[in-house]
Amino acid sequence: MSDLRFNRRGFFRTATAGAALTTMGVASPPAAGAAAAAPARGGGGATADLTWLGTSGWRIEINGRTVLFDPYVSRFKTGLYDGAFDAATPLTVDTAAVDAHVGEPELILVSHSHWDHFADVPYIAARHGARIVGTATTCNLASAFDLTEHGLDPVPNSRLSGVKGGEVFDFGDFTVEVVASLHSRNKNYAVLFSGVRLTPPSAPATIADLPEGDTLAYQVTVKGGPSIFLMGASDFVERNLSGLEPDVAMIALPAASSTYDYVPRLVKALDGPATVVPVHWDVFEGELANPPTPDTAMSMSLEEFTAEVREASRRTKVTTPEYLTPCTFG
Repeated sequence: MSDLRFNRRGFFRTATAGAALTTMGVASPPAAGAAAAAPARGGGGATADLTWLGTSGWRIEINGRTVLFDPYVSRFKTGLYDGAFDAATPLTVDTAAVDAHVGEPELILVSHSHWDHFADVPYIAARHGARIVGTATTCNLASAFDLTEHGLDPVPNSRLSGVKGGEVFDFGDFTVEVVASLHSRNKNYAVLFSGVRLTPPSAPATIADLPEGDTLAYQVTVKGGPSIFLMGASDFVERNLSGLEPDVAMIALPAASSTYDYVPRLVKALDGPATVVPVHWDVFEGELANPPTPDTAMSMSLEEFTAEVREASRRTKVTTPEYLTPCTFG
């Protein structure tokens, strides 16, 4: 990058019939408390327990098995929120925080390779023997991480599943469909740290060593239970969403206004999910303490997002999560 000066409002960040939902904290609007919606389209009575890890990250529990999506718990400071952003910020892992909140994952789904989605993933995968599903860039970066300071070997190729979009994997209790997607653009219609890694690079040391590397979304479907759409960046390929029809959609708030008609097009493409949960709207450089602090530099507020979702789909309920607060979809 030749020029790292920016206005945070124009920066790269997205920071990413129904479902029953219980015990999720709700910011205003809507009012605080539990929310409920219609039964899942799939029916059958099976459930999924989800816990928000901040940014676009989730811990998903299905029949005693743990799946992670974009887990970023270290939340180290880069200067992003005080006007002194440093692309040379070293990559660090807060092992105590990560170990406290990720459970015992067997699978990690990664939307893209920016630090606020991926920086903790190689450590988690190596520590727990978890499989990583992501782009070729994600897999090549994961294999290149030097984890010796944590007493761990690199993630082996046998636990790296490179995908492009269109794949549907059967994990027994649930399936995972990979959806080719897009990263949001800033006011200059560009992506910070763009690029790919087609072969394993030198060990990443700074946040600038983690390029976007293309972006994916995922749909996790519990057999006999709900389908959950997960995104980590605020853009999408409209045609790729046709037929998904999730019960629940975790939708990233737009970081910039460069994507045309973002919320209405996305909600309609997903066929008006019963529940929408906004993600990637929080300040992600600080501890996971409730209530979450909204990032006021996003191109729309939670209230504006909620209004646009409801206008696009009257049947859809918008529920705002709180950190580390379990919720159940079924």
